[in-house]
Amino acid sequence: MSWSPSALPDAHGRTVVVTGANAGVGYWTSEQLARAGAHVVLACRDPERAEAALSAIRRRVPRASVEAMPLDVTDRRSIDATADALLQRGRVDALVLNAGIVHPPRERQTDAYGNELVLATNVLGHFRLVARTLPALFAAPDARVVTLGSLASRLGRLRLDDLHLENGYTSWRAYSGSKIAAQVFGFELDRRLRAAGSSVQSIVVHPGYSTSGRTPGIRGVNHPSRLKRFADNLQAAWTQGKDSGAHVPVRAVLDNTVSGGDYLGPAGWTKGPPIHTPATRASRSPRLGAALWPLLEDAAAQPFPLP
Repeated sequence: MSWSPSALPDAHGRTVVVTGANAGVGYWTSEQLARAGAHVVLACRDPERAEAALSAIRRRVPRASVEAMPLDVTDRRSIDATADALLQRGRVDALVLNAGIVHPPRERQTDAYGNELVLATNVLGHFRLVARTLPALFAAPDARVVTLGSLASRLGRLRLDDLHLENGYTSWRAYSGSKIAAQVFGFELDRRLRAAGSSVQSIVVHPGYSTSGRTPGIRGVNHPSRLKRFADNLQAAWTQGKDSGAHVPVRAVLDNTVSGGDYLGPAGWTKGPPIHTPATRASRSPRLGAALWPLLEDAAAQPFPLP
């Protein structure tokens, strides 16, 4: 079935939460879902940037239904407060797990709980959020959890014996390892949801090679320098804007032909329309998923209420 980002299915009546929604792929995912009629909750750490994103969506999408909600995915109190606020609504139709560190620090850093910072931001906070928001997802028919992976998952490995990179930290190992862990989590979550007989579906996606220099400029959201635009446009043959990268998670949220356990990405790997595409063997490994799960529970200090 063909998928057209310019003719999205009607999403009125659906509530979608997008983490890290004030910029990049998260912003464009939110704008496109709002354009389709969904009520979009922008879950963001920085209230000023969240307000700028809200204002931009309201300017660009007449009658958009959007709101901001504070969320710092490295702060358990913030995560729990966000989950409690979502549970009070009674129903969440989709969670898009987008927030993350794209450019890790050169030197290893940790969060307040001793977890390696990139893993904490890209995986552990979302693990805790999903676990605590499950009742609201269960209350929606065919709810979806959409995890943002990355092509970097093909260029690294996940070290379960050194998950927090206490030995041999590099920024690349931190980023690629966190994205492998995110994808492993997304696929293992779907296996566990199926085993529990749940209708909630977990879908993993990657946005290709999406750069800010090839993305439309929006005041307060995306305003790259002329030099950045020039440099990014030199790579036009294999890159796309973050607005195009957002087509992948948007399809994962809205397309009824997409099922739990699917993996979506651009047709040309780094760019192009969103299609079903193969994930790495490690990402899909039930053995790796089963081994990683208790490590995530321990690091996030969050039991996950599924069999």
